[in-house]
Amino acid sequence: MTALTLSTAAAPGLRADAIVIGVAKGAKGAVVAAGAEAVDKAYDGKLAGVLETLGASGAEGELTKLPAPAGFKTPLVVAVGLGAEPDGKDADAGYEAEALRRAAGVAARALAGCRKAAFALPVDSPGAVEAIGEGVLLGAYAFDAYKENGRQSKDVKARNGKAPLGEGVLLGGKPRDAAHKGALARAVAVSEELNRARDLINMPPNDLTPASFAAIAQTAAKEHGLKIQVLDDKALVKGGYGGILGVGGGSAATPRLVKLSYTHPKADKHLAYVGKGITYDSGGISLKPAGHNETMKCDMSGAAAVFAAVVTAARLGLEVNVTGWLALAENMPSGTAVRPGDVLRMYSGKTVEVLNTDAEGRLVLADALWAASQEKPDAIVDVATLTGAMMLALGSRTFGVMANDDAFRSAVYEAAEEVGEPAWPMPLPEHLRKGMESTVADIANMGERMGGGLVAGLFLREFVGEGITWAHLDIAGPAFNEGGPFGYTPKGGTGSAVRTLVRLAELTASGDLG
Repeated sequence: MTALTLSTAAAPGLRADAIVIGVAKGAKGAVVAAGAEAVDKAYDGKLAGVLETLGASGAEGELTKLPAPAGFKTPLVVAVGLGAEPDGKDADAGYEAEALRRAAGVAARALAGCRKAAFALPVDSPGAVEAIGEGVLLGAYAFDAYKENGRQSKDVKARNGKAPLGEGVLLGGKPRDAAHKGALARAVAVSEELNRARDLINMPPNDLTPASFAAIAQTAAKEHGLKIQVLDDKALVKGGYGGILGVGGGSAATPRLVKLSYTHPKADKHLAYVGKGITYDSGGISLKPAGHNETMKCDMSGAAAVFAAVVTAARLGLEVNVTGWLALAENMPSGTAVRPGDVLRMYSGKTVEVLNTDAEGRLVLADALWAASQEKPDAIVDVATLTGAMMLALGSRTFGVMANDDAFRSAVYEAAEEVGEPAWPMPLPEHLRKGMESTVADIANMGERMGGGLVAGLFLREFVGEGITWAHLDIAGPAFNEGGPFGYTPKGGTGSAVRTLVRLAELTASGDLG
């Protein structure tokens, strides 16, 4: 993990491999952002012109390298685009946190192989410290545990044979200021746990099984003082968890239901987070077609997000009780696999006709949602890579938010936007419920094809306890990045929804939710 420090040192005298500055798009061309005054002065105030000569415009994600000026102890200046310059007419206007986060992420990724880099980006508040810190830590992420010279070796090598950035120094951050130190500590806690979620998502499914995921959760629980309960296949049979057992029945890797609990002695609110944890999804008997299996190790991204959020709440000491439910199973075809036409009796007692075994996520979530409901939490939020239909609706970078309460849906959406996770509120049209009627069971696990993401949300709603506020996050699009890296988002597992869940817990703790 990249180290982070705050420093008020002058840029010219700081020893580092590079110094990162911001450049924005101004009305008349590129503009050097605040924080880089010393660098600009060393170029006789002509740094913006030099950057424009090199092709820089200040566009978001743009990166330009140039030799450091005479007198600097760093050999390299890295200018990273921040996008549009803030409106100068507004005295309080500054760069948005997400712009800083993305810029720091782009620079951190480009500086792989460097031992130390100074970030002279605009630091005008503790929020800016936090955003830049998160950007550095998330942008420097690399998953190389399975490379020949991976992280387990002292000669760690990652991208193109280069180690991730060793240390990021945030210039302008005040190491003795309580607000700045607190902002940095939050950035470290959130980023480290989000990166742990990324590691889990990127792990190959022959190593990350329901049992090994549960073991990882047990280790984390011991480390952070959490309570944990793991139901294995025998306990699931005894408890009547027909959904999880049905989905996991075709695999030699037996299913698990993990309950991970963080409690605060002064808390009077309780949140329950439920995560879909299909450690590999072949589709089961309804086998996925060729070309759709290769990334299905990511189908446990919801459980990874829930796991990371609960641990982060503990690390931050939030005054709220948070329970995470990880519904873990591997969906495989075999002689013992659930078949289309089978009827499962769920933990709630309801029966479900399975029309498609590749609609398995809603089956494991249904059991976990009902289990979570029995504790009567103030709200339940489930997270799942649930439907391809949501990807068709919202693309690969935005997750959908559904809920049984409009105000809560808005609160979740606003929390996601606040932390920089693109989301969009989606409806639960009542007329779509009719498509899931079954002649042999209480409900079928499939309905109308059009609006399939909303149908899945309606199915899950059936298993939320009466009177409990609930939201569903379908992260099928942003959970796994199959394209090139961008901003602070790497290729592969992204850790989508972790920051939203943490923010919801913070808002609940402070009494500001909804």
